[in-house]
Amino acid sequence: MNDVAIMLAIHVLAVVLWIGGVAMVTTVLLPAVRRAKNPQERLAFFNTIERRFAWQARGTTLLAGASGFYMVDRLDLWSSFPSIEYWWLDAMVLLWLIFSMMLFVAEPLFLERWFEERAKRAPESTFALVQRLHWLLLALSLVTVFGAVAGSHGLSFVP
Repeated sequence: MNDVAIMLAIHVLAVVLWIGGVAMVTTVLLPAVRRAKNPQERLAFFNTIERRFAWQARGTTLLAGASGFYMVDRLDLWSSFPSIEYWWLDAMVLLWLIFSMMLFVAEPLFLERWFEERAKRAPESTFALVQRLHWLLLALSLVTVFGAVAGSHGLSFVP
């Protein structure tokens, strides 16, 4: 079972870096960007930092997904997914799918272009929208992390 302990440690580190990064972007970076004086400065600043973080987010998301899949398969947890008691397993997979689709599909195919064009036309509303979406993703992430830690340590949310 040392392999499971190692995978769990890798999984936790990946999630800490991934969701911690989302928290930093949501609570620090986006408010700072919105305070920048002009739209060109705002967009350039955001793009510089976001491009660097995107690689961290992609790497940690892949690592979290691979380590999570390994543990589910190795511990044969597949039958737990339909159970309401283990809702946090489904939440982890759903959250991973949302982020993976955003990072690996939507951003490269159209989202980056859409954001650039919209931010040039309507910077205030664009950054406000991005910040609201980040808050939503962060809230879902924190509920999921709380549920996963508590649930995997025996706390049941089902009466």
